[in-house]
Amino acid sequence: MNAAERYLQGRLDGVRARVAAAIERRRAGDPDPGDRFRGLYVSDEQAGRLLDDRPPLADVPTLDDDLERWADEREQDGAVVHLRDTARAFGLDPVEVELMLVAAAPDLDPRLERAYGYLHDDVTRRRATIGLAIELTGGRPDDPAARARLGPVGTLVRFGLVVVEETDRPVLSRSLRVPDCVLDHLLAGQGADPVVDALRERPVSANDIDGESLARALRFGCPLVYVRDRLGAATLSFAVRGVHAAGREALVVDLDRLAPGADVAAVTQSLVRAARLDGAVLVAGPIEALSERDAAAARQLADAEVDTVLIGHRAWDPVWSRRPPLQLDPPDITGDFAAGLPFRLTPEQAARARAAAELQATAFGEPVTLDHLAAGARAQNASGLERLALRISPVAGFDDLVLPEPVTQQLTDIVARVRHRTRVLGDWGMRRSAGKGRGVTALFAGDSGTGKTLSAEVVAGALGLDLYVIDLATVIDKYIGETEKNLDRIFREADRVNGVLLFDEADAIFGKRSEVHDARDRYANVEVAYLLQRMERFDGIAILTTNLRANLDDAFLRRLDALVDFPTPDEPSRRLLWERHLPRSLPTGSDVDLGFLARAFDLPGGNIRNIAVSAAFLAAAADRDVGMPDLIKATVREYRKLGRLCLESEFGPYFSLV
Repeated sequence: MNAAERYLQGRLDGVRARVAAAIERRRAGDPDPGDRFRGLYVSDEQAGRLLDDRPPLADVPTLDDDLERWADEREQDGAVVHLRDTARAFGLDPVEVELMLVAAAPDLDPRLERAYGYLHDDVTRRRATIGLAIELTGGRPDDPAARARLGPVGTLVRFGLVVVEETDRPVLSRSLRVPDCVLDHLLAGQGADPVVDALRERPVSANDIDGESLARALRFGCPLVYVRDRLGAATLSFAVRGVHAAGREALVVDLDRLAPGADVAAVTQSLVRAARLDGAVLVAGPIEALSERDAAAARQLADAEVDTVLIGHRAWDPVWSRRPPLQLDPPDITGDFAAGLPFRLTPEQAARARAAAELQATAFGEPVTLDHLAAGARAQNASGLERLALRISPVAGFDDLVLPEPVTQQLTDIVARVRHRTRVLGDWGMRRSAGKGRGVTALFAGDSGTGKTLSAEVVAGALGLDLYVIDLATVIDKYIGETEKNLDRIFREADRVNGVLLFDEADAIFGKRSEVHDARDRYANVEVAYLLQRMERFDGIAILTTNLRANLDDAFLRRLDALVDFPTPDEPSRRLLWERHLPRSLPTGSDVDLGFLARAFDLPGGNIRNIAVSAAFLAAAADRDVGMPDLIKATVREYRKLGRLCLESEFGPYFSLV
């Protein structure tokens, strides 16, 4: 038996002695000690013997003063006495410690269950009530101070060290219980709390992170620190490193794991209790998981009575707490997740990504490659953006593009800009003004079907990232201010993922500002101005496409990192496009004349693809190989969709098929 257990048993001996004395008082004042129903099934004789057979503790004194001196000596020798540590952690006075022991006693000594039943004159009530606990600790039931110690604002109940049950009963007859996790801590210095364990996050050690600024704040007694998270920042590692540098342990919890209907007050109580029991600093985030429910939920955690480091994606909102926090910015992530991959992952995300890559490689009996690592990294993306955009896993590469060399080179330059931006903007100090983010923004301009969207997919694939295509139907709203809210939601979610954001037909929302003639013009201009500001602060990768470059606001064009013009393909390019869209796997007749198709029809790649697919369906329906008649008929249909006339000068010898 270690020092903690011996001390706890010594204190329980005091409880046993007071219970025995209370039993004697009951027996002495009982007008009918021979009543066979007294105590239901516990007789007076049984009650008198309940605590007589307790085993003595060999080397632990039974007198209180001697016991405390013994515990002092053990602690001076380096022993840990958990009951004393708990009393210090929560600032319990001696009476509060005794009340907690009285409540815990039946769980530590089963004989006390029956003793409590006798004292209640109800053997089914085997836990101490508030009235009995006050009596056993020498108080009076009508003493306000004694009752307050077990009231809702008393330390024991407020921190969940003692739970008051059966609240529909009169106050003095309500039962008391000590939670299992507290009992385990009193016995062994640690205990499992299902509420806390469901939220607990295991941080990854990152010794290269400097957390000294946070450590100084904790050393000087700062109770609340707020660290604003962003993509590319080692936020959690910074918080944990700072806590450890201050000589403290960190209880790290992920608030996104909270169930939708969770009782935030009860969860907060469990977190604070666990942190205080372990002498830890509570590190919790993201705060938006609570603030988006209501401000009161965020305040419950921010005002918790424990040293707290909160993490969030937004600027601090004063309504979240009565006390102002110390606000700190986390450092950028140092080191690359994998050479050649432009992912910005926290140490925790990187560890999970590597584990996912190893699982995938093992499943296919392959060594871990960059492709496996990229897939593992993409799996760390938050899912919130997928509710606002279509996620595409790129399959096209540069070999699939049919573009002039200068255009292809511009796309290659965009890929290089993303891969090396940390080095250039960070290590080389080339970051722009403070208001400009670290993001990369490119505009792809050209007629419909010239390869803009495919090129965006190729860029994303070359970077190993997913492509997120924004659905403008989820963005544009007729109500004033709603479009800005929708865009802000998209950008906030995009800041949390490693991906490429694609605004197709961007001129719909990035159009030119106009002269103000009425309120509608004024608010339309406000939308564009907001977009310009938000794009500058965006730290991710955004590609915008437009068929009408002249419609875009000039101020927006000046903020672009790259502008790529996609020309209509010339005849050699069209020939190559026809070859690409009529692959060898497609059964084609000997009459197919690709030279004629490329020469006669001035069409971009998107239309050529549509024609090839339509011709294949025509041939399949007739159960034959794709022939020139199928391609001509499909071309006629495409012309009609485009509103173009079918002229004999274009269709030549095949005009009869029109």
